[in-house]
Amino acid sequence: MSTDKSLSLHFYKYLCQKIGSEEDVKVRRLSLIVGDIGRKKMKQITSGSKGEGLDMKGSDLDIMIIYPAFTVYESDRDVNFLTDGIPLVMDTENTHPCFTQLHLPLHLLNDRILLDPKIEQMLEQDCLVNKLSNVQYKSFFFNNIFSVPGKVTTIHGPCLSSPEGAYDYAMCLKCDKWISLAQSWVSSPRTTWPAPELITKITSCGVLFVPIGCKGSLQENLEWRISFSVAEKFLIFSFSHTQLLCYALLKIFLKEIVDNHEDLKGLLCSYFLKTLVFWISEESDPSIWKPDNIIPCFMTCLKRLIYCVEYSTLLHYFIPDNNLFYMRFNIDLKHKMTNTLKNLYQQGINCYVNSETLNDFTSLNCEIPVPFTNQTSVKADILALISSTDKTPKHLLYNMLHCCKTDLARRIFTIFLSQAHHQFELQDSNFQQRSNNKHQYYKYKNNLGKLLISSTTIPGWLMLVSFFYVHKQYLLYINIHY
Repeated sequence: MSTDKSLSLHFYKYLCQKIGSEEDVKVRRLSLIVGDIGRKKMKQITSGSKGEGLDMKGSDLDIMIIYPAFTVYESDRDVNFLTDGIPLVMDTENTHPCFTQLHLPLHLLNDRILLDPKIEQMLEQDCLVNKLSNVQYKSFFFNNIFSVPGKVTTIHGPCLSSPEGAYDYAMCLKCDKWISLAQSWVSSPRTTWPAPELITKITSCGVLFVPIGCKGSLQENLEWRISFSVAEKFLIFSFSHTQLLCYALLKIFLKEIVDNHEDLKGLLCSYFLKTLVFWISEESDPSIWKPDNIIPCFMTCLKRLIYCVEYSTLLHYFIPDNNLFYMRFNIDLKHKMTNTLKNLYQQGINCYVNSETLNDFTSLNCEIPVPFTNQTSVKADILALISSTDKTPKHLLYNMLHCCKTDLARRIFTIFLSQAHHQFELQDSNFQQRSNNKHQYYKYKNNLGKLLISSTTIPGWLMLVSFFYVHKQYLLYINIHY
């Protein structure tokens, strides 16, 4: 094996320790997908870095919730009035690519009496047409649905954010069909990625709309951004682990190295990097994305980023008419960003000596960690998930048990069970027997069942021991205690 391949393989193993092995990523994804399944009131999609399987510094829980009161259609003739939800129709005639306005179909304009008064609050009054205002829409949820103290405290862009930004809620709308604006992506010439079956799956999911307009637009408050978050999640999940680690490397590179230059901070964002990796993946042979080639793959991504900044061109992956870098930089900032990126490119992976996450890479401990070791992080995600949804642990456990069949899923299920004792409130916390009637027997059996569920943790085990002692089942107490 050449020196370059050896170094890449060592670096890959190091990244598996720092960012996560394939098994770690599967665990993170599965633990969050379970919470998305079977939501009682509104469907949700966990997105962002954590939803993609990455858990790095600064990663938060981004939760996209599909609001069912509206259903979006591309034109009036597509509207199906038999489906649930008030129909809204897209209007992209005077909007920037990737943005649209949403208005009521013509027949509903004269039938306003049928609309819920709460829905009326979200509509922008106009003498010709009623359009859904993204500002009023977010304000409605902020003041009503998320009015529980401490649940959300700010409106940040399209999201309602929790204290300290631990997680963001994006209240989305959905169009069940793939829109014509992105139809060219389906038939675009490509190598082998993404596969035809993946494209079919993606297009069957339709698109989402998030409540944010194009910055600087004359009707910014009435515009909605077309979101391909579901499609992007499918694409990320199809990555090899080397691809995912390259993507993670770029995110760390941006947040911990480039953004350390105060005047460059915020000029680039993670979404640009994701788009970049999509384009490179589509153009390249999948065989290059392997562990002993990870450094050249990363350098290829970085070189493309330099090119994109230098020529102010990064096309949206699904709607190429949208140049994400159009008017992004002024001349001075573009010059400084280009030079900064070129200098870092010359350093290769040595640029990470100034990274908080990867600054010890020169030690290159070459052992890939034992799979499924980072259970503390997964438990934290599970607890955050439970606290951020309208479902009880019982519903989450039910979804895990019935929707996941693999050995990995069963191991995650064990973690859910081990956390259950924190969520269940015992009917009689002192375990005291007041009488020997059927009611007390029922309570005894009920409490015993809950304690057995929690016995996979030390606190739960100790509670079980105490339970047997109080109920004078000394043989069981001795067997467990000793």
